[in-house]
Amino acid sequence: MNIESLIWGICDDVLRDDFKRHEYGDIILPFLVLRRLDCVQEEHKDEVVKLYNELKDKFDDPSDIIHTKLNINFSNHSRYDLRRLVNEPSKLNENLFEYLRSFSPNIQDIIVNFKLDSWIEELEKNDCLYQLIEKFSEVDLHPTKVDNHLMGSIFEELLRKFSEMSNETSGEHYTPRDIVNLLVSLVFSPEIEELSKPNKIVSLYDPCCGTGGMLTIGKKWIKENISETVEVNMFGQEKNGQTYSICKSDFLITGEQPENIKRWSTLSRDGFQDTNRKFDYMICNPPYGVSWTKEEKFVKNESKDPTGRFSVGTPRVSDGQLLFLQHMISKMEPSGSRIGVVFNGSPMFTGDSGSGESEIRKWIIENDWLETIVQLPDRMFFNTGITTYLWIVTNKKSQQRKRKIQLIDGSNYFQSMRKNLGDKGKEITPENRDQILSTYLNFEENEICKIFENEYFGYTKVQVEQPLVEDGQVKKDRSGKPKPDSKLRDHERIPLKDSIDEYYETEVKPHLPDSWMDRSKDKVGYEISFVKEFYKFEKLKNTNEIKNELKLIEEEIFSLKI
Repeated sequence: MNIESLIWGICDDVLRDDFKRHEYGDIILPFLVLRRLDCVQEEHKDEVVKLYNELKDKFDDPSDIIHTKLNINFSNHSRYDLRRLVNEPSKLNENLFEYLRSFSPNIQDIIVNFKLDSWIEELEKNDCLYQLIEKFSEVDLHPTKVDNHLMGSIFEELLRKFSEMSNETSGEHYTPRDIVNLLVSLVFSPEIEELSKPNKIVSLYDPCCGTGGMLTIGKKWIKENISETVEVNMFGQEKNGQTYSICKSDFLITGEQPENIKRWSTLSRDGFQDTNRKFDYMICNPPYGVSWTKEEKFVKNESKDPTGRFSVGTPRVSDGQLLFLQHMISKMEPSGSRIGVVFNGSPMFTGDSGSGESEIRKWIIENDWLETIVQLPDRMFFNTGITTYLWIVTNKKSQQRKRKIQLIDGSNYFQSMRKNLGDKGKEITPENRDQILSTYLNFEENEICKIFENEYFGYTKVQVEQPLVEDGQVKKDRSGKPKPDSKLRDHERIPLKDSIDEYYETEVKPHLPDSWMDRSKDKVGYEISFVKEFYKFEKLKNTNEIKNELKLIEEEIFSLKI
């Protein structure tokens, strides 16, 4: 039986009837982490207890000394672990809290964010606590049986299932691995030569890191596809306390640096602002279609600061995707960084010229940071069937890519799954991924790849006025100029590559001979339309073809009746 089946068995045996299904994850995941920590520390347990008792009267907190002496990342100086707790059922509650208090400070932060105290009380109240601890004490999560990679997979798989049971927003905690594998290959593949240099040390950052899955997959890709010798330092920030705790636990267990994972919302509290930390690579799947009302006051205040992250503009409060991209751009190394981000379609076209969204697009494109957008198939996520896009943003474009944007239609590069996982019915196979990656690296136009100059996506919104006419007479101002009629006011969106005057003379003036342009109201905007760029015209069927098809259908229906 695999670990996931064991865990679900515990849910059914212990929690069913006493707890609601959407509460399962809040209870099970902390105990899964505790059991893993017990198993990792198992061989050092007695030594830790012995050293602690020797040092506790000499130091307020001897944890660091113990960790250095035994070459470990965390410790628990209680004589208890989950197995030993079961041996004293009459004192279970008392001993459990002693056990939790005895973890080193770097684990205390994790336990607090799991909000475990309140759940222990509920478990005790429902006579479930002993049985739950007994069940978990029998699950073997020792690193020799469950390696770090498998443990991370178990965390993410359970979290995905628990998130579905909680009806949480799509993609909030879990990004399917096939998407992440494509994303990191697009981010890192052009860097093979750079990353192959000896003694290479790089930083990888995710401002919405969830359980840390994108970070660990990114590091794994570099190790497997470029070089094992590259030192990849991972950094992240996560708003949700539960997923933050899981991510930090995973980092601790796998020998990473858990202090590199910060808590709270990235938009309102940049965890790396004090150190002014920049990053070589950034990957992210920010929440899309999710309101940032809670952070609105802070974001609006920072947008007034010319040096702030959001000074160029803010999107509508109902969707904060572009705020996360602005944040990541603020974290780019002046010497060059690469960003890969998962978006829905909204950031490409929402908002007219002058709006926050358009101003952000304008800023990104005119600074020549947008390199590539890849359209993914629909039905790629577990909780939504919408179409999503991968954006590659960088301040170190290659010479051939300068002032250009590449669009790739990867919507047909998938394999249907034998069994749907929630709304996910399609997956990007390694072969699909390689085809998309090859198209990206070749940088040549074909059926699924279009390459445009940056200004192709820009336009000037020009205000066109017509005279105000009353009683058959054109009303004029004091200077003798015609007054504009606001009811007849119109706007034209003229591509940046076109002459505004020529466009007006050929496209507007012939139809509105008395009109004029108010050029003081010009506004430059940018938008990207995948539908338009990859639209394929299909010749419509003629009347006779339609009649013949209907006749065949009628005959088929008639034959069925017989």
